[in-house]
Amino acid sequence: MTERKHETRKRILAAAGRVLAARGPGDPAVAEVMAAAGLTVGGFYAHFSSKDALMLEAFRQLLGVRRERLAGVDQRLDGRERRALLAAFYLSRRHRDEPGDRCPLPSTLAEIERLPDGFRLALVEHVEQMVARMSATPEEADTALADLALMVGGLALARALGAGELSDRLLRAAKAAVL
Repeated sequence: MTERKHETRKRILAAAGRVLAARGPGDPAVAEVMAAAGLTVGGFYAHFSSKDALMLEAFRQLLGVRRERLAGVDQRLDGRERRALLAAFYLSRRHRDEPGDRCPLPSTLAEIERLPDGFRLALVEHVEQMVARMSATPEEADTALADLALMVGGLALARALGAGELSDRLLRAAKAAVL
């Protein structure tokens, strides 16, 4: 792949990731993603075989970025401390309201059953890896799994409520419930 083609592909994936994180993988049209990348639709198939292929790659990439951030957490912390640190960021007003750096799970989960199997496989892989990184011991895995569910569900509900007192209370309550 030429350098120019590689850079164009990165631009398309970045645009797809922004739209996917905001609205999920099913909603945006290829034309919208290409326009957001500053490109025309005509060049799309030189980079991706289908919209689903683009969105799956963008989804995987977004999930990978989330895991990389958690990998940066001090591994000397015990599992509870790691989860509390993660919850402090994940269940924050900033993360709820930030349009550019959003976790794609709240916008994607409702669609997962209607998407190609690759999305579910990417989700399974992500959840397994996140739980492993959120646990200091194998015995903590179920607690980490419950905390992950609490965080993703809490963020999804807080985003649905929008900025306001009830949403803020929900974020605080979910943060406090992380074990």
